[in-house]
Amino acid sequence: MDQKLERMKELTARLSEAAKAYYQESREIMSNFEYDRLYDQLRALEEETGTVLAGSPTQKVGYEVLSELPKETHPAAMLSLDKTKEVEALKEWLGDQTGLLSWKLDGLTVVLTYEEGSLVKAVTRGNGEIGEVITNNARVFENIPLRIPYKGTLVLRGEAVIRYSDFEKMNGEIEDMDARYKNPRNLCAGSVRQLNNEITASRHVNFMAFALVQADGVDFENSRDRQFQWLVSQGFQVVEYQVVTGENLSDAVEAFAGAIAEYDIPSDGLVLIFDDIAYGESLGRTAKFPRNAIAFKWADEVRETTLSYIEWSPSRTGLINPVAVFEPVELEGTTVSRASVHNISIMESLELGAGDTITVYKANMIIPQIADNLTRGGIKDIPDVCPVCGGETQIRQVNDVKSLYCLNPDCQAKKIKSFTLLVSRDALNIDGLSEATLEKFIGAGFIREFADIFHLDRHREAIVEMEGFGQKSYDNLIQAIAASSHTTLVRVVYGLGVAGIGLANAKMLCRHFKYDFDAMRQADSESLTEVDGIGQVLAEAWMDYFAQQKNQDMVDHLMAELTIEPVEEEEESGEFAGMTFVITGSVERFKNRKELQNFIESRGGRATGSVTAKTTYLINNNVNSASSKNKKARELGIPILSEEDLLKLLEGEYHAH
Repeated sequence: MDQKLERMKELTARLSEAAKAYYQESREIMSNFEYDRLYDQLRALEEETGTVLAGSPTQKVGYEVLSELPKETHPAAMLSLDKTKEVEALKEWLGDQTGLLSWKLDGLTVVLTYEEGSLVKAVTRGNGEIGEVITNNARVFENIPLRIPYKGTLVLRGEAVIRYSDFEKMNGEIEDMDARYKNPRNLCAGSVRQLNNEITASRHVNFMAFALVQADGVDFENSRDRQFQWLVSQGFQVVEYQVVTGENLSDAVEAFAGAIAEYDIPSDGLVLIFDDIAYGESLGRTAKFPRNAIAFKWADEVRETTLSYIEWSPSRTGLINPVAVFEPVELEGTTVSRASVHNISIMESLELGAGDTITVYKANMIIPQIADNLTRGGIKDIPDVCPVCGGETQIRQVNDVKSLYCLNPDCQAKKIKSFTLLVSRDALNIDGLSEATLEKFIGAGFIREFADIFHLDRHREAIVEMEGFGQKSYDNLIQAIAASSHTTLVRVVYGLGVAGIGLANAKMLCRHFKYDFDAMRQADSESLTEVDGIGQVLAEAWMDYFAQQKNQDMVDHLMAELTIEPVEEEEESGEFAGMTFVITGSVERFKNRKELQNFIESRGGRATGSVTAKTTYLINNNVNSASSKNKKARELGIPILSEEDLLKLLEGEYHAH
């Protein structure tokens, strides 16, 4: 008995810590698989011993809310659902009743209240009893109706979610890989609970209604299905569902399971609720669960395999992430051979080493994870040197988590931005080489310098097995790389990433030096500052770059892979020939500044970023602005044009004020 109680104490502490991280801090320190396993173990011990310890997560429905947002007590406690992983148990629970089977969405539960047809309040679920008031944030959710036809008091519950497609797009805009959100739920939780709803508005939060709590005076004919139909008529998006009976329940579960891989909204299972409202309510509730609904968690398909080795993947911050590479197995209809281990602490908890027999699964049927290590061989292969640069590594402990870091400040993995710029649209324009993909390739040692991008075919077998890749993606990437090798000198100069040399300055350099790259890289300060837009600071940055032999070698290797398209020496022609413009402020007649720049250049003019003595005109629709560029232009006697003035100049009708 003493051993069982000690185990219960240990489980309570571990699960409470995981719940605190998940509910209060929107982060995960334990997989859903592991949490459910330990939770079920604790509940079994409680039933066996008849003892429930204080603070047991089996007696709670959430975690204490800690935030600066206002708090509010829910009129009735919002309980979590009992759950099962067996379809037969679902059938037995439903009996001869009709039910609604829907997605169990993985976001943040929110309660909305409408009065007189207007949204007046939004409160998060919080700990089930006390939530946070987020009304201002809910008003900027993408699909919440602010006004509805119904004028009585309406209270409904739903899930605030961020779609995978929006999540990936937003995560892709965060340059620091380690600052990216781990999953859509974390991003959603942070977005919904912002103190500034301008941030919420930028996060593409959606609301999916899943329960109607109150709508006085509306006859729903005792049917949840009718409630959902009515909510749709009021402008709400409801969670996708199917009406089921014992006869078609299995088929419905199978249909949802087949759709999850392509479903754009995060889901971690299904919910089954009785359609008969009165019958469901008559069943009452337990201390933790209502009896009118039950959750269905996917029975994870677990496969046994052998761990081949741990691959160490460095990132831009120096963090080196361990990835388990194992003998390929079929999981949920696809072949998998890799799973992230995240950090050394997790490796230690699994006692994970090459040659071990492990079990793997797909979290929520999507993300490969290690479930358990059956042989516990122990850690054998934490590298002393970085796999990318060969620099010294160090194990650091931050917030009780041990991780491996590369100490070399010049590690290629830390220079991911330079590789990202080189392949960007205005440089070599290699479609398929996103920053995340580059980081994977650099971490795996496939790319050490620019020229290596053109030899990724040497790593075909490894690339096609990477998560998110396959033969088709690989073929498309190799095609894009081949196409990019035929390029222009302007694109190359811009893509080198010399500090301060943007696309406009790259054009100016190429024109001034008549597209002679050797002359450009050997140029001194005097000849560089003769170029429009290049001052002393940019000239020094250019010279410093080429003063480093490693940069010279890297550029030589890159140029050997490229075919530079010849450019005939331009004779300046057009209405703006010989003129240099600087554009500032907002534009009105053109779509954006880029379009205005193209307009100028197509007529022989040049557009630079800084006002200098060589500037012919400054373009600013606010001619009388006190901006620094306007002030500089006035000091130098440079005319300031509005867009209207520019068009008059084109027609020869402009007269200086």
